[in-house]
Amino acid sequence: MIKRLYILCSLIIFCGCSSNGETEGIDPVEPPIDPIGPIVEPEPLPDEELMDLVQESTFKYFWDFADTASGAARERYHPSEPGLGEGTVAIGGTGFGLMSILVGIERNFIGREEGLQRLQQIVNFLETADRFRGAWSHWVNGSTGKVIPFSPLDDGGDLVETAFLVQGLICVKEYFKNGNEDEVLLSQKVDELWKGVEWNWYTQSQNVLYWHWSPQNEFDINLQLKGYNETLITYVLAAASPDYSIEKEVYDNGWASNGGIVSSNVQYDIPILVNHPGSPQFGGPLFWAHYSYLGLNPNGLSDAYADYGAVAMNHTKINYQYCVENPLGYRDYGPETWGLTASYTRNDDGSIGYAAHSPVNDRGVISPTAAISSIPYTPEESLMAMQTFYRLKDRLLGPAGFYDAYSPQANYWVADAYLAIDQGPQIVMIENYRTGLLWNLFMQNEDVKNGLDKLGFTY
Repeated sequence: MIKRLYILCSLIIFCGCSSNGETEGIDPVEPPIDPIGPIVEPEPLPDEELMDLVQESTFKYFWDFADTASGAARERYHPSEPGLGEGTVAIGGTGFGLMSILVGIERNFIGREEGLQRLQQIVNFLETADRFRGAWSHWVNGSTGKVIPFSPLDDGGDLVETAFLVQGLICVKEYFKNGNEDEVLLSQKVDELWKGVEWNWYTQSQNVLYWHWSPQNEFDINLQLKGYNETLITYVLAAASPDYSIEKEVYDNGWASNGGIVSSNVQYDIPILVNHPGSPQFGGPLFWAHYSYLGLNPNGLSDAYADYGAVAMNHTKINYQYCVENPLGYRDYGPETWGLTASYTRNDDGSIGYAAHSPVNDRGVISPTAAISSIPYTPEESLMAMQTFYRLKDRLLGPAGFYDAYSPQANYWVADAYLAIDQGPQIVMIENYRTGLLWNLFMQNEDVKNGLDKLGFTY
């Protein structure tokens, strides 16, 4: 099993980041001698048709290739090895899948009744799955609902994965709350589910949230949630909880480090605004601009420390501009080929691996989810990248959307595999760009509003 690096991104120091913001310590690979071979390029699609294509094909990950027993999202799917990881459900990815199913209904990829039935199946599974002070684990067995340890110490509740799931549950609640009898019942069930998470337990009575807890290992992992990274949604939901809420001091000291989150750094004449651990000049992997904001609308979202819409947009623009400047000279990087985030990667021996790609950990690997999921922030640049991926569709477009990663530098090597947390943001963020569907659902929830008010947000 590949260890998902994003869990540790708030701690690791990405290699090659010097004090003056220059990238160093990563030698560019010589371009391959062999040509990549003929690529039959299709005619460009109109933007609306292209977004339709990406959403509908990506939706299949959560519909056609979901875990058969639970209906929830599989951690990964490799078309050439369909049995790999079979039965391993990703809790965070399932939250993204819940939102994707709502998009599928709205886009008529499936019928409303079909979608309702699948959601009922998933919710019934979540009701009986292992929970730890209300929180679900990172991985769950899709047949039994029992925890699958993510690491030797990580065998219990994962508060961040739980927050990603709850973000989806709240969207489902709002979508069906005024529907027919079965829909209202589903709405009530998901509301009860998320309100059972004991967010305040995960503070250890301190002014910070902790990521993990289990009965066997308690808080031994000792990983605090401090920004800036992908965990903002966790603090918002913890404040929103009617019965297990945190105080504002937990947010101020934890997420914001009592103001230490603020940054005055500027890159490419773009202010980064907040401190990105491990990459204070260029910003971390782009999923930091996606996961918390699938339901939480960053536009107009600000507190005493930052305007989070500007934070996400500037982070994306720096990532884009880095690929355009291409300081390591990688093949075919540019305005139409960009996007660095955590995804599958190419190991030095040509095998598939995993890496948190960013400007300070650039391995010459482009992750389509990075540019596609950034479309609310950089619509023109994201659509140009999508057109590039489409031109390469004979290589990149598989049974569940664009494959997870590819390397123009390495003779257009392709990681012909999928991860739930990379596919979900694509369909959701395209929909937020087009209609604001998930943003509208999440932000209209009264508990969410109460939590944002408690933390001093304007939105």
